[in-house]
Amino acid sequence: MHDAPRRAVSAVERVQALVIGAGPAGLMAAETMAAQGIRVVVAEAMPTPARKFLMAGKSGLNLTKDEDPDAFASRLSGTLPHVPDYLGTKDMGPSEVMDWARGLGIELFSGSTGRVFPVGMKGSPLLRAWLLRLRDMGVELRTRWRWTGIKDGHWRFDSPDGDRLVHPEVAVLGLGGASWPRLGSDAAWVPWLADLGVAITPFRPANTGFRVEWSPAMARHFGQAVKGVALTAGKLTSRGEWIVSRNGIEGGGIYEVAAPMRDGVEARIDLAPDLTVDELASRFAKAPAKLSVGNRLRRVLGDPVRAALLLEWGQPLPTAPTELAMRAKSLPLRHGGAIGLERAISSAGGIAASSLTENLELRALPGVFAAGEMLDWEAPTGGYLLTTCLASGRLAGKAAAARLAAGK
Repeated sequence: MHDAPRRAVSAVERVQALVIGAGPAGLMAAETMAAQGIRVVVAEAMPTPARKFLMAGKSGLNLTKDEDPDAFASRLSGTLPHVPDYLGTKDMGPSEVMDWARGLGIELFSGSTGRVFPVGMKGSPLLRAWLLRLRDMGVELRTRWRWTGIKDGHWRFDSPDGDRLVHPEVAVLGLGGASWPRLGSDAAWVPWLADLGVAITPFRPANTGFRVEWSPAMARHFGQAVKGVALTAGKLTSRGEWIVSRNGIEGGGIYEVAAPMRDGVEARIDLAPDLTVDELASRFAKAPAKLSVGNRLRRVLGDPVRAALLLEWGQPLPTAPTELAMRAKSLPLRHGGAIGLERAISSAGGIAASSLTENLELRALPGVFAAGEMLDWEAPTGGYLLTTCLASGRLAGKAAAARLAAGK
């Protein structure tokens, strides 16, 4: 690596275990090692820990999904072989995450879809309780400690006190992916690890909205929710709500099928998923002929937004009731591509499976483990992301502790 001129470098500090990144994966790795009596130092580049975690919790912290472990694991994808086992979700799945949160004094509830939230909805009480537990376990958190690379076998940091060099016996990286970089996950680590021989799959937006160049007629619907539709892309189907925004479409219903859409698979919308083509055609046929096209669509579909989408993306509209019903039940979603990583909920890509052992140890850096979103996997929103980050953090922490024990 090439370094810019810096302040004087301190003497090398030797520590037992170093965790870089104070997000969910890094903090879980720290807790797992500290529980075995290991002295852990956590270095965080931002002024406060877990900023993305807190941002996610502003609208309600979706901690996990209360469902069968196999069903949960089926939603994970990526280049890692046997992704659920590789990332530890078979060891720390939904029930284990719920037990862990309750152990911090956080009361939980499950929504109608199985999504699990704190009763208070926010993430800050859980994070405060977690940080207090870590402090009581002897974990040292150092904020504004930005990792700047490895030099001569030592880990280099830009800290409030100048350049610092740390030499750990083991290290766990929980540096995040590349989404929402202003919250700390800026992927600055990619060239440093790549230079050391670590294979990196390029980052792409995941759980992302899509750009749409709307006609002027859609302006009145900006900010409105699209409800009661089914959105299909490839093998995935979503019945969740999504939003028509000034610049495109976004929201949970979109995020569930975002991966195939991002990769070029055509998405189609069923504007009346609870009706057959014949049932919908019958309703179109019975609509008063004196109504305008727009009013006729609104009358039958029962929602101005759904009618507007059919007018926007269904042109030229068929006049025959059956053909119109078929168009409404298989409406092509026309978009201009995914929004950038800076606004995506999460990212796909990261450290490839070829560079990792089954215990998340970097083959190019023995004694160094990685966890969380910096690994090459992805999952939809709905509790899958956070649970998998926690699970991979625990797996990396257990493996790092085992390596320390084996070296004694």
